[in-house]
Amino acid sequence: MNKALIVILATVAIDAIGGGLIFPILPDLLAEITSGDFGVLYGFMLASYAVMQFIFSPILGALSDRFGRRPVLLLSLAGTLVDYLVMALSPLGWVLVVGRALAGITSANMAVASAYITDITPAEHRAQRFGLVGAVMNTGFIIGPVIGGLLGAWWLRSPFLAAAIFNGLNLFIALFVLPESRNAQAGGFDFKDLNPLRPLLWLWNFKPLLPMVAVSVVFGLVAAVPGTIWVLYGAARFGWDPVHMGLSFAVFGISGALAQALLVGPLSRRFGDLGTLMIGVGFDMLAYVLMAFADQSWMGYAIAPLFALGGVAMPALQSLLTSRVSDDQQGQLQGVVASLMSLAGIVGPVLTTIVFFTTRDIWIGTVWIAAAGLYLLATPLFATVRVPAPAPA
Repeated sequence: MNKALIVILATVAIDAIGGGLIFPILPDLLAEITSGDFGVLYGFMLASYAVMQFIFSPILGALSDRFGRRPVLLLSLAGTLVDYLVMALSPLGWVLVVGRALAGITSANMAVASAYITDITPAEHRAQRFGLVGAVMNTGFIIGPVIGGLLGAWWLRSPFLAAAIFNGLNLFIALFVLPESRNAQAGGFDFKDLNPLRPLLWLWNFKPLLPMVAVSVVFGLVAAVPGTIWVLYGAARFGWDPVHMGLSFAVFGISGALAQALLVGPLSRRFGDLGTLMIGVGFDMLAYVLMAFADQSWMGYAIAPLFALGGVAMPALQSLLTSRVSDDQQGQLQGVVASLMSLAGIVGPVLTTIVFFTTRDIWIGTVWIAAAGLYLLATPLFATVRVPAPAPA
């Protein structure tokens, strides 16, 4: 494994750890600084993060195509470092909202990191590399809340400082170790690059890419179901207490990390990216259907690895997407995909919550069947994958 890939994977892992660090302490921190109901402030923090990701993912991706991946990554890492330091020290609620908005902007560097991996990876190995990205993200999301909870018990704001230290270390390593993966394009700065709608219009005009991007949005909407109601469903259906919740998250995260790290590459070599995509969708659909009918606690744990096997689909889809555009537009592509996935991350939890609370008294498993049905609706789109077409200029 080359040093550039190690630095990029470290960037992804530290982003995930840094995000997870603060969640265990957010309710107590907001209660401390508001001295009252913090529901509105909490909602603004979550919304600002997601909205900024939606806006800035395509911008950062397009800028990395023009100016190179390295300067955009370094700038985003520096911004994240400053953001965590400000959030650690500020006593004002509105500053925390602004801080989460800035974190949303800088966390949009996932689009740049994905484009960097595309630059340095032969097409036949991209699915495996994207699987590694998913594995380190899952690992970061497991480690982050654990560290955050332990540090928060010592001092409520210490997770922010820990996140700043992690990010500063990553910035230092990237500054001295990370090489550029592509040369900057000729020509000066164009303010049109800052228009978040420009990459979306590019996508709309590139019709062969639309079906696969639509599939990625479906994946985002479906993934919102366990991400939104796992705790609610576990408590209502299985009677899980916080200990069981934590254990189930650990099984979910560990099995997901192992599947993406160890299975994506072999499956892609054996069945191709499209075959791997269909295998992942099949396992995911099975997991959702079984979850709808599960009525005993052990079943929740047993089904979690099936969700993990379903996770091999997304790296395969990312590999398919990268094969459909030119090298000069990989950042733009990754930015658009990350932007639309963040939009799915906003809409998905809302739809999931509405379906769950509307149907739970009729049949509590309805939301899982609805998610599996989304996959069925998207299945015809898989037939659109043909020989990659060159992207428009």
